[in-house]
Amino acid sequence: MNYQLRQTMLDVLIRIEKDKGFSNLILNHELQQKGLIEKDKRLLTEVVYGTVQNQLAIDYYLAHFINNKKKLDIWVRQLLRMSVYQMVYLEKIPDHAVVHESVEIAKIRGHKGIASFVNGILRSIQRKGLPDISLIKDPVKRISIETSHPVWLVERWVEMYGMDRTEAMCRENLKHFPMSIRIQPMKTNRESIMKQLESEGFTVTTSLFSPQGILIEKGNIFKTNLLQDGLVTVQDQSSMLVAECLRLEPGMKVLDTCSAPGGKVTHIAEKMADQGEIHAYDLHKKKINLIEEKASTLNLHSIAAFQGDARKLHEKYGEESFDRILIDAPCSGLGVINGKPEIKYEKQAQDIERLSSIQLDIIQSVAKLLKPEGLLIYSTCTVDKEENNQVVQAFLEKNPAFCMDLSFRDQLSEPLKQAPGWSPEGLQLFPQDFQTDGFFLTRIKRNK
Repeated sequence: MNYQLRQTMLDVLIRIEKDKGFSNLILNHELQQKGLIEKDKRLLTEVVYGTVQNQLAIDYYLAHFINNKKKLDIWVRQLLRMSVYQMVYLEKIPDHAVVHESVEIAKIRGHKGIASFVNGILRSIQRKGLPDISLIKDPVKRISIETSHPVWLVERWVEMYGMDRTEAMCRENLKHFPMSIRIQPMKTNRESIMKQLESEGFTVTTSLFSPQGILIEKGNIFKTNLLQDGLVTVQDQSSMLVAECLRLEPGMKVLDTCSAPGGKVTHIAEKMADQGEIHAYDLHKKKINLIEEKASTLNLHSIAAFQGDARKLHEKYGEESFDRILIDAPCSGLGVINGKPEIKYEKQAQDIERLSSIQLDIIQSVAKLLKPEGLLIYSTCTVDKEENNQVVQAFLEKNPAFCMDLSFRDQLSEPLKQAPGWSPEGLQLFPQDFQTDGFFLTRIKRNK
C-alpha cells in the first residue's frame, strides 16, 4: 500500500469523527476526488468501513497498551485504530508494513515523540498479542465489544428481542450485504437486465421482495450505463416493499410525506405506470433536487416535489385528499448500521424518544388527509420498537377511525410471509433475516 493512500484513509476517518458525517458520503466524495486505481479504491473502502465498524473492539485492544489517562489527538487515535484494524482483520498486509507507514505518518503529522509512541504501541501489540474478548463473562459486554455496538444499545435490543436475536443482529451488521437494484418496468424488464448483467460477468439473483428487484452478488453496477440510462436504480430490497404493499393503481392521488432521496416515490410512480398525481415532500429544500433528479433520470413525470414539514401538511390540503399515503418516517437509522456504521456510536436513547414523538406527530397530522377506504404505509429503517410498534399502537388508540390492515402479508413471497419479525403492529425485518437493512413496515386503513 502506498503512503499517500494511508494518508487519505486517515483523512477520511478524521472527517467522519470530527464532522459527524455519514461515512458513505465522505468516502464517496474522496473516491471521486482522488482518481485512485480500482485496487486502491477497494482497499480505502475496506479500511475506512472496517475501522469504523470495529471501533469498540479496536479501542478495547488499544486500551490494554495505552495509559487511559493519556489524552490523544483525534488524528493519533484514528491512526492507531486504522493500523490495528489492518494488523488484526486484514491478512494481505504485513504487520511490518503497517507499522512502518504509520510511524512515517506520525513523524510528518506530529513529531519524533508521537512517532515513537505509535511505534511502541504497535510493536507491543505485535509482540504481546491481543486480549481475548471471548473471555469477557458478562454476555452483554462481550457482544458489545466483539461486534462494536454500545452497551446501552445491546441492552436495549436484548430487552426487546432476547439475547440470541440481538447477537445475530449485531454480528450481521458487520457483514457485507449484496447490493440490490430495481428495474424501471416501463423501459425494460427484469429478465433482460439480468441477462445483460450476466453477460458482463455479474452474478445476480431475483429479489424475494419485488418483481422489479435484482440482487447483485458479484459485479459493480456503477461501471455500467444502466443507472444513467434510467433502466435501473439502486434501492435496498426492504425499501421496495413499500410500493409493493400500497396496492397502487394508475390515476390515484398519492402523498409521500418524507420523500428524499426519492427511491420509494419513484417506485410508487412506476407501480402506477406514471399515471396519476404524486405529491412528494421533504423537510429540507436541498433534498428536493435529489427527488427531481431521480424522477428525471427514470423518465417519470407524475411526481411533483415540494419542501414542507410533514407535520404541517394538513394546513396545505383538505381532509380526505389522498387515495394512498406513505410516511417513511425520520428515524434513528439503527437498521442501516451495516452501511452507515457510525450511527451506532452517535445515537443515544434520548434521540429515539425524541424521534418517536416526531413520528407520532407526523402520522397524527397526515392521517386525516387519507380518503375513506384509503391505505397508509408507515415505515422506518430502524429496529427499535419505540419508533415502530409503539408509535403505531399510540396512533390507533387515539384514532378509532383507522385500523390495522395486515392483509398485505398474503401478497408477499413465502419466505417473507414466514419472517420471524411479524407482530400485531406489522413486519419488522432484521438484517440477519434476508441480508437487508433493518426495516419496519405496516399498513393502516381508514374506515368508511
